[in-house]
Amino acid sequence: MSDLLGIGASGVRAYQTALTTVSENISNASTPGYAKRTTDLREIAPANSLTANNATTTGQGVSVAGVTRAADSLRAADVRNASADLARSETGIAWLDRIETALTGNQLGDRLTGFFNAAKAVAADPTSTTPRSALLEQASAVANSFTATGKALNNLDADVDATADNAVATLNTLGASLAKVNEGLGRVTPGSNGAAQLADQRDAILDQISAISDITVTTDSVGRATVKLGNAGGPTFVEANQAASVTFARGTDGTVSFAVHTQQAVSTVTPNGGALAGVIDGAARIADARTKLNTIATAFTDGVNAVQAQGNDLDGKSGAALFTVGTTPTDISLSLTDPRGVAAAGAGKGVRDNSNLANLDTLRTSGAFEANTTALISSNASTLANRKQVADAQSAIRDNAVAARDAVSGVNLDSEAVDLLRFQQAYQASSRVIQVARDTLQSIFDIH
Repeated sequence: MSDLLGIGASGVRAYQTALTTVSENISNASTPGYAKRTTDLREIAPANSLTANNATTTGQGVSVAGVTRAADSLRAADVRNASADLARSETGIAWLDRIETALTGNQLGDRLTGFFNAAKAVAADPTSTTPRSALLEQASAVANSFTATGKALNNLDADVDATADNAVATLNTLGASLAKVNEGLGRVTPGSNGAAQLADQRDAILDQISAISDITVTTDSVGRATVKLGNAGGPTFVEANQAASVTFARGTDGTVSFAVHTQQAVSTVTPNGGALAGVIDGAARIADARTKLNTIATAFTDGVNAVQAQGNDLDGKSGAALFTVGTTPTDISLSLTDPRGVAAAGAGKGVRDNSNLANLDTLRTSGAFEANTTALISSNASTLANRKQVADAQSAIRDNAVAARDAVSGVNLDSEAVDLLRFQQAYQASSRVIQVARDTLQSIFDIH
């Protein structure tokens, strides 16, 4: 009879644990990063099998062997990889969009067109000061547009630095948190609910890290994660309860680089995914846009000043420089303020001559300033459009990867409802076994 009581008591304890697990699954069905649990129930076998009528009796109740966490490491890795790819594209899109705003916000192309068209008006009436004044106004507008566009790109550099610093700070915080979770996983009992909770925290942190940089993850027998940044051959970022630190640096050419610092060494890391890779792409494109803009600005100012030097102004003097360039090619200001100083006439010719302005028209064609400006903007816009298409595809890939992962680790409320009913009935049955055993014992005691 004592065996019957033990069997019933073991069932009550085991099915109470199973009901608790199902309840946690239901309550956390919508919790991001939660992986469903399953209580692993095992039959309690006697130390020595009992034989009766040539049949072996082995059951002596049920016990909880542990809590199993539903997870698929390969599908989780697919989600992280897809997230890293998407984060790179989305970050790159943000910078491309801002580059487009910087290049178009000051209407540089229109200002160049207005300047050359104003020169044609001077050619039509070279002795009049009115079209000359209009030309100087257009020249000032071009200079201001070049300067403002250059400053807009410089401001993007400052924003890139701030974004990279914030991403690195977040990454280092996540690395330290993962190291603490690893430490906890090394201490907690494997197969316990505590181990499952720590594993959820581990995977949530890994997902956040993968949005910043692509990673390669391996886990040991107790679930502690070792993380390498960049790719399988990248430097180790987190191992056991130790986390390295990541730093950001800006090169003289405008490029961005990252490094992993440990107590033993400093290793360069080249992220192929995540926000860090998007920052690298953005910095490179900003630098490229600045280089091309500087080339256009230098050719324009040098060319216009050279045309001025070739001709005579309205007073018969050699033309003075129209523009002054500061510390950068786009730091342009108007140095000629007197409309009479516009060198419309050819050298040695009368004030009514306009032949020198033909050189300005030739410069317009050979320098292709307007076309090059349009090409710079169009190239960025084309890259932006292509990147958006790629991001749309990557978003679908990530959604599919998440769905595949959740099919394994997500909570299905229908199946949980079935388990809840099943374990409730088993719990009630075990309670009934105890009640029957107690009633039987009491009846035996009453006989005596």
